[in-house]
Amino acid sequence: MTLFLKRLSITVILFIAVALGLSTIGFTLLKFNRFKQLSPLDRVEAALPEIEGSLKVDHVRQAMIERIVSLIEKYNESMPAGMKHDIASEIYEMEIMYDNLNVDLICATIAHESAASWDPQVVSHKGAMGLMQIMPRTGQFLADYENLTWTTPEEILFNPIYNVRMGCRYLSSLIDFYGVEGALAAYNGGETRAAMWLASNKADGILWEETQHYVPAVMKLYKEFKD
Repeated sequence: MTLFLKRLSITVILFIAVALGLSTIGFTLLKFNRFKQLSPLDRVEAALPEIEGSLKVDHVRQAMIERIVSLIEKYNESMPAGMKHDIASEIYEMEIMYDNLNVDLICATIAHESAASWDPQVVSHKGAMGLMQIMPRTGQFLADYENLTWTTPEEILFNPIYNVRMGCRYLSSLIDFYGVEGALAAYNGGETRAAMWLASNKADGILWEETQHYVPAVMKLYKEFKD
């Protein structure tokens, strides 16, 4: 009896699923048929809300990209126009991808990390590379998450799109754990010191000296870019 009831339940579920699927298809076809019956002018009017929505989204995206390009030009006027646009587009995409990041925070981080150069091939005295100053060992780790084949540090980390993508992934994950200021401290000076700093209610003398200056400097740029 139990087996019979199980089979009956499965049959009923499958029937409902098929019925729902067919009803959805039927509803879509009905809408399409009605749309076909409209005059050309009525078709345009019916499609206007969707068109206007798409245009609005595209307008917002374009305006944001132009704003980022303008910011890049203040720091690196000689960068090729195509590269500036590609970098700006990637930064905007990172804001969409990570809900704890925004364009202004990403740009502030890049501006400070690159020593105000926005040079995709900048290298620090410690060996950090590219716009978001990623160490090769960290880059090799992050490349796996981005499905990038690691070849050489120069080929991957000097690619501004890869660099921004990996740096934003890393920064976003740190913000999840430590908040914005704690994440910046961890990004610059390591997670151990950042965690100790937060546990002490951000007391002086815990962060490395460089990190003590780094966090407020990035936050100052962040505020400037937002305003």
